[in-house]
Amino acid sequence: MLKDFQSHISKNFPELLKNKFLLACSGGLDSVLLSYLCKQNHMDFILAHCNFRLRGTDSNGDEDFVKELGHRLGKPVYVTHFDTMGYVNNHNVSVQMAARDLRYRWFKGLMEEHGIDFLVTAHHADDNLETFLINLSRGTGIEGLTGIPEASNQIRRPLLKYTRQRILEYAKECNLEWREDESNSDSKYLRNKIRLEIVPKLKELHPTFMDNFERTLDYLKETREISKNELKRVKRELFKTDGQHWKISISELKKLQPIEGYLHGLFQEYGFTQWNDILLLLDALSGKTIYAENYVLLKNRNHLILGKNEGEEPGEFEIQEGITQIQQPIGLELKQVSEKKDNHGNIIYVDKNALKFPLTVRKWKEGDYFYPLGMQGKKKLSKYFKDEKLDLFAKKEQWLLCSHDEIVWVIGRRADDRFKVKDTTKQILSIAIQ
Repeated sequence: MLKDFQSHISKNFPELLKNKFLLACSGGLDSVLLSYLCKQNHMDFILAHCNFRLRGTDSNGDEDFVKELGHRLGKPVYVTHFDTMGYVNNHNVSVQMAARDLRYRWFKGLMEEHGIDFLVTAHHADDNLETFLINLSRGTGIEGLTGIPEASNQIRRPLLKYTRQRILEYAKECNLEWREDESNSDSKYLRNKIRLEIVPKLKELHPTFMDNFERTLDYLKETREISKNELKRVKRELFKTDGQHWKISISELKKLQPIEGYLHGLFQEYGFTQWNDILLLLDALSGKTIYAENYVLLKNRNHLILGKNEGEEPGEFEIQEGITQIQQPIGLELKQVSEKKDNHGNIIYVDKNALKFPLTVRKWKEGDYFYPLGMQGKKKLSKYFKDEKLDLFAKKEQWLLCSHDEIVWVIGRRADDRFKVKDTTKQILSIAIQ
């Protein structure tokens, strides 16, 4: 196995031969063997051990064992202790999730402290099978059925091609010692239940079950790549952006078959996991919206509009008299001029003496109205937006320039008639978007 491991590292993980890395070591069979293989392959690494304080003296025994292992291998050992149950109670998560969060957070800090780029873990082929079955039971789709990646971000998993049986046999050949975690025999945990009760029966079905499983994973990964390429193609064709939002033709979406699969694939990266909600949105009334944690999807006539969920609206921004330029929340330049030119989208001319300072820049709110320049009478902003066919995102992003409670300018769109330059105007102020 050592020669195979050396070849495997050279071919698939050459970065681990050139750089020092952190090796997560529990003291169990898998991580002890990985430590031994890396040492035999003359690799530069540091051992990192987490004491979760979940098994009393056994947890302390694991810690002592890893320290002694580091001494025998001539490698530094870093150890930390966690109040795992305290984390469970404070964050309302499972023990397994708490342990995962705590250890990976510590690993990250340790790597930053020592300038280390890679974390190596001892996940193996049986872990891959267990993860596959867990995800299968949860209905995660193809993304969850392609197994644990050998490399993801800073993590490397060089034992992933080896079965637990092969690891055990080689460890015995080398007369290695390791620690047994009795909690791995407790079938109240889902992963243990799968490991102890389901996986053995699957392996009984066929003598080459694990090899067949690995081939199946390869096929699934290839299918996933084909699917990703197709979804990228569709997104290039259908997702039209103005730099802030994506506009997607509903009629073109409906041509995609099977539409449920396409909707799931196109929108899951934005946090929309219920494709049926999106399917209903296609035929909903204009203005209907659905929300994910960070995104909003809006039905706007013949299109879906996808944009960021910005959360709370910003407050008001003041412009004191004499200020000639602001950058936040929108770039504006205020300048006294000698003559009026025509208003257009990016600049207006107003009677300075009609203004009451400080001016304010704010978002619109229900009940706002103004007197559109060139029209008789007032108009509610909500009606103006409807007539202008503004969608939800455009309305949320619209800034107003106000003189106390009166709207001077729907910025970039329409000025208010009450502040226009007249024949009697003494001072003309130009206000322009920068």
